[in-house]
Amino acid sequence: MFEQNPATQASSRPAQRRGVERRRAIVDAAEALLVEQGYEGATLKAVSERVGIPITSVYHYFSDRHEVEAVLLQRHIGALDAIVAALFDEPGPATLRDAVDAVVDALLNYFRSHRDCAEVWFSGRSERIDELVREFDRVQGERVRSFLVEQQLLVDDTPALVVQLAFEAGNRLFDVAFRTVPTGDDVTIDEARRFITAYLDTYSVPPETRD
Repeated sequence: MFEQNPATQASSRPAQRRGVERRRAIVDAAEALLVEQGYEGATLKAVSERVGIPITSVYHYFSDRHEVEAVLLQRHIGALDAIVAALFDEPGPATLRDAVDAVVDALLNYFRSHRDCAEVWFSGRSERIDELVREFDRVQGERVRSFLVEQQLLVDDTPALVVQLAFEAGNRLFDVAFRTVPTGDDVTIDEARRFITAYLDTYSVPPETRD
């Protein structure tokens, strides 16, 4: 009944495209600054200078830096989800320690290759980032639990919470590792492997009862 004038629709499309491009440019600038200068250097002021727009224009698209970081982290979570999923293609890890090592190695390599992701994950822990990380832990915990139960590495009635907690514990230990050394302290990472494996082993299927 109140249809928009076709001429008005056509004129709004370039503005919409500019808005999408401007948002992408802001997130890309934040990514570059996180890689080059770390979390402290990736302020909205620095982002606005990198993009070449007034900081008031940045606030037109994002309410604060945490919203920019959330968009950036969602990009990485999509990539990490695919990486973890691929770890459990057949035949997959054969032991609990193999499974823990596979996940730890995949996450460690990704964080080391994408400093911007590590900076936001471990330094920019706003409420929104915490929500995204907790949801990642939940999704991956369910995926890994299903695999470990199917492979008779964990008992069938292992609560979903168990593997989710293993992911959350791993997150905390990774946090210590990346606060100790910018690229992740190997000694702390090795302790994380032992800690998580020992915890999951309390729910393991005894070897003599496996098919």
